[in-house]
Amino acid sequence: MIGILLCDDHPLVIEGLKLIIQSHDQMEIIGSVHNGQEAIDFLSEHEVDILLMDINMPVLNGIEACKIIQKEHQEVKVIMLSMLDDLHITKKLIEYGAKAYILKNASKDEIIQSILGVAEGRVLFDQEMLLKIIDLKNSKNRKIEKSLFPKLSRREKEILSLIVQEHTTGEIAEKLFISFGTVETHRRNMLNKLGLRNTAGLVRMAMEYNLLEE
Repeated sequence: MIGILLCDDHPLVIEGLKLIIQSHDQMEIIGSVHNGQEAIDFLSEHEVDILLMDINMPVLNGIEACKIIQKEHQEVKVIMLSMLDDLHITKKLIEYGAKAYILKNASKDEIIQSILGVAEGRVLFDQEMLLKIIDLKNSKNRKIEKSLFPKLSRREKEILSLIVQEHTTGEIAEKLFISFGTVETHRRNMLNKLGLRNTAGLVRMAMEYNLLEE
């Protein structure tokens, strides 16, 4: 069962999300709060798998709350909600460790699939938006010398590329004709090489420093 905390300052949004989530037999709502600080306080006292959180809220907004939560509650996967599909917001959310970014006008199926995908370990951001972020970084000449990083093997780059494209470990194993355990071993090796803690960090670094380029 996937335990979910809802965080939004609009009661109607909370109620709408409850109806969607309660219709799925693999999900349960652990609680609901109305701003980022309340979410942080709630997580200190309750076990939660996924936090669905709005961006624009009083007291503490979702972006700043996400930054704190990923430091203090790394086990919680954060899915951000917003009315705006904004390039700079998406970039910041990726930097702060959010696992997905859902527009509030998303369909019921899109919301459900995003929750299930994140619960399985995926990092779900719109691919077109990710490409725009990469272009933005390149246009500002923010690349650094790749020699500062340990070199990734060809297989590691193949796996990292598929991770960035939102494939699960099982899907990667099937595509590359290798075992589930082999994929996980390569993923752990990349984390160790680059000094990272999780898959979201791999995705961020791949985009930030163009690690997939030859």
